[in-house]
Amino acid sequence: MQLMEGWAGTGIGGHAAAQGSGLGWKPWQLTLLKSLIRKPEANPMYDESDTSRTSQKDVGAVFNAVQILASLAASTKPMGVAAVARASGVSTSTCFNILRTLTRARYVAFHHVEKTYSLGLAIAELAAGLIGTSPTALIRPEMERLAIKHGMLVLLWRITEDDHVILVDRAHSQSAIRVEISVGFRMPAFAGAVGRSIAAAMDLPTAELSRRFKTLRWQSNPGFDTYRSEVVAARDRGWATDNNNLYSGIISVGTVVSDADGIPRFGLSGVCIAGQYQEQAVQSFGQDLLEVARIASRALYPKTKP
Repeated sequence: MQLMEGWAGTGIGGHAAAQGSGLGWKPWQLTLLKSLIRKPEANPMYDESDTSRTSQKDVGAVFNAVQILASLAASTKPMGVAAVARASGVSTSTCFNILRTLTRARYVAFHHVEKTYSLGLAIAELAAGLIGTSPTALIRPEMERLAIKHGMLVLLWRITEDDHVILVDRAHSQSAIRVEISVGFRMPAFAGAVGRSIAAAMDLPTAELSRRFKTLRWQSNPGFDTYRSEVVAARDRGWATDNNNLYSGIISVGTVVSDADGIPRFGLSGVCIAGQYQEQAVQSFGQDLLEVARIASRALYPKTKP
C-alpha cells in the first residue's frame, strides 16, 4: 500500500416466455437486468446530489417510461393498464400511451386475450452486450461511480478458500493525493474493514473468532474486545470500518457480496487517508457501498424459488 500524487426475453419479469427465447442467459445475468430496471429513486445510480451528473432535470416522459418498465420487471405476472398505473404512479392515460409506444418498439409485450403487458424481447436485445461479461466487470461501473462521488479508492476483493482476500479490481478517485494498492495484493480475510464484514457474515463462535484474530497483524492492534464489538456492529448495519488499525494513517470502509446462502464471496471497500473525511461522509459512503453490494449479491447469486 502506498500514497500517490497525481437475462432472456420476457422472463426478466418472471414470465414463461423466457424459457422459449433460446437466448441462454444465466440466472445471475437475468437477475442483474431485473435489478437494473428499477424505479429511479430506488436505484443508487439515481442520486440528485451526485456532482458527476451534468443534467439537472429529468425528462418526464423518459422518467415515466422507466417507472413503467420497473413495475413490469417487479411483477411476477403480466399486468393490466390500471395495475401498471397504480404500481408506477403514472396516470392511467399517460401509462396507456407509453405502453403502446413501448409495445411497438418491442420493449413491452402485449397479451391480447388477457389485455395485459409484460417486458418484451427488446429488453433482452438491449442488454445483449452483458452476455459473457464477467461479474467483476459488471460491478466495476458502480465502483467507478462511488470513487468519483466520494473521492475514495474503491476496491473489489475475491475471498479465497484459504482465509485470504485478493484484490481483483480497483477504481480510483480524482484526488491528486490518494492511497494506492496494487491488483493482486493479498491479505488475511479477517483483517481490515472487509475482514470485519466477513467475520460478521460468517457469524463465528467467540472462541473461533478469537483464534483467528490472534493470527492477524496490525500496525495498531485494536484488541479483541474492540474488534469483536466492531464485528457485531458490522452485522447490524451491513458494513464496517477500520480506523488506523491495519495501517496507520489509513481509514477503510468495507462490506461483502454474499451468495444466496449468505456465504461471503467478494469484498468491497473504500480506502482514504485519515483526516480527509468527516464521520458523516464515512457513514454516507458505507451506506452507498452496502447498496451496491446488495445489488451485486442479488444479481450474481439469485435465490431460487422452492
